[in-house]
Amino acid sequence: MATTVAAAPTHAEHAKSGLWSWVTTVDHKRIAILYFFTALGFFFLGGFEALLIRLQLAHAGAHVVTAQQYNALFTMHATTMIFLALMPMSVAFFNYIIPLQLGARDVAFPRLNAFSYWVFLFGGIFMNISFLMNAAPDGGWYGYATLTGKAFSPTHSIDFWAVGLQILGIASLAGAFNFITTIINLRAPGLGFMRLPVFTWMTLVTSFLIILAFPVITVALIELMFDRLSPVPTNFFNVAKGGDPLLWQHLFWVFGHPEVYILILPAMGIISEVLPTFSGKPLFGYAFVVYSGMFIGFMGWGVWSHHMFTVGLGPLGDTFFSLATMLIAIPTGVKIFNWIGTMWGGAIRLTTSMWFAIGFISMFIIGGLSGIMHSSPPADTQQNDTYFVVAHIHYVLFGGTMLGLIAGIYYWFPKVTGRFMSEKLGKWHFWSTIISMNLTFFPMHFSGLLGMPRRVYTYQKGMGFELYNQMSTAGALLLAVSLLIFLHNLTRSIRKGDPAPANPWNGATLEWATATSPPPEFNFQKIPTVKSLDPLWHQEGPKGHKIDVGGTDGRGIHMPNPSYWPMFTALGMTVMMAGLIFGFGLGIPGGLLFVYSFYRWALEPAS
Repeated sequence: MATTVAAAPTHAEHAKSGLWSWVTTVDHKRIAILYFFTALGFFFLGGFEALLIRLQLAHAGAHVVTAQQYNALFTMHATTMIFLALMPMSVAFFNYIIPLQLGARDVAFPRLNAFSYWVFLFGGIFMNISFLMNAAPDGGWYGYATLTGKAFSPTHSIDFWAVGLQILGIASLAGAFNFITTIINLRAPGLGFMRLPVFTWMTLVTSFLIILAFPVITVALIELMFDRLSPVPTNFFNVAKGGDPLLWQHLFWVFGHPEVYILILPAMGIISEVLPTFSGKPLFGYAFVVYSGMFIGFMGWGVWSHHMFTVGLGPLGDTFFSLATMLIAIPTGVKIFNWIGTMWGGAIRLTTSMWFAIGFISMFIIGGLSGIMHSSPPADTQQNDTYFVVAHIHYVLFGGTMLGLIAGIYYWFPKVTGRFMSEKLGKWHFWSTIISMNLTFFPMHFSGLLGMPRRVYTYQKGMGFELYNQMSTAGALLLAVSLLIFLHNLTRSIRKGDPAPANPWNGATLEWATATSPPPEFNFQKIPTVKSLDPLWHQEGPKGHKIDVGGTDGRGIHMPNPSYWPMFTALGMTVMMAGLIFGFGLGIPGGLLFVYSFYRWALEPAS
């Protein structure tokens, strides 16, 4: 392992700086950084919405916000966290790490990659502009009919939500096709599928889930948009005209439950990289972890109606989805025991990243246990639409996905920046996060069992809810402090963190083989050849000989030219789709910009 910090990359393209270079970049590493900081901004926005929710519920009969404002807050909090924070933050890791783990110089379609980012950014801005127009989405992140019909939502609030999700879906699909193509076609020589890092495997499974799940929600959203925006009204979900509101629920949850695995599988992949590195031993049961991830992705399509046990599916339907939900716990348990087996007997280094990985396992187990409770229709009937379910999903998505992503941030930060994050501040961040998240979400189990309904903006005194809500609000405030500690650590470390060598943790996978941290624009001067599962631990060639990836001289390596046409194409498409709400005066100019920019993009030289 290198013990000194390598010189900065000398490739001319890598030396470009300034705002315009970021606008026109097609470098997967820069796009990853754009994804990360944009998602982080939306994460803090979603967190602010959550704080307002908790302040409203801290006391019975409080008036911090109105009922209408509360509806908008819980709708946009969930929508923001799922589609604008957690998913794109995972995509940031995909973008930066996957080509490096494959021994590739970039993704398969660099400009499509840039297009995906700009669509995500403009889609997020479009959805949040609704607040400025007093038309924030207010029908819940699940958009149940008939609440989304014109009779109950006469403003443009649901229109912003439906069109915005369509825009964000295009970004997700573009990224998923790109990563599938990259992983299948750009693997280094010798890097067979059963030598792929687990994070790369989980990215591949997640990408397939995206391209299969998002068309389903696309169909549902198109039907909703026809019901609301078509000049010739349709009645897909209008009961009075023969429509079926349960059709929406089935379409939404056929997408919605694989979406949970789209959110959690990348974090599982990160944990499967962090634990072996800081345990000093290979991942226990590598093949079992890979196949269990694939099985989770497959079984995720057979459990959607456990969200619908209270709608009257009948005993046969309830039995099937109950058993399927119990069955999907098996591959998850396999992963947990493999992670524990990896740590067992290892030379464990309790870095901040390792602490967050252990925290992920602990908190995800709690979320998983309450999930098994929901697999029982009688139990779910009692818990459905109560705060018990709110507790469950937050232990899965914050205790699971978010802790896993944070573990990845601390783990790969030296590779991305060439600097370490502060371990002292990191430990403060970890312990304040664990304490505050449990103080926030664990009392919700009790308020839910007492019957507190979710999505209700106030409650009366004497119902037994107030103490638990005050505990959750105190925890949320402490959680905000922990996130400020993280933000301080992040910004401080970027500017003056301790310098990091190319492989500071003695990692085993190819991203740690680049000549420098951060890597040069072209990643590897020579594409590495892989002969084993953990190539940097099983040194290729003579004993002690590192994988030869060359230096930092990029002469003779042709990288894609920067381009601003992906950004203008994304802008034109967003404006064109906004015309569905605001009319032809906006839609036609947006469509013209989209067609012209796409035409220029298609004819632009690749390099």
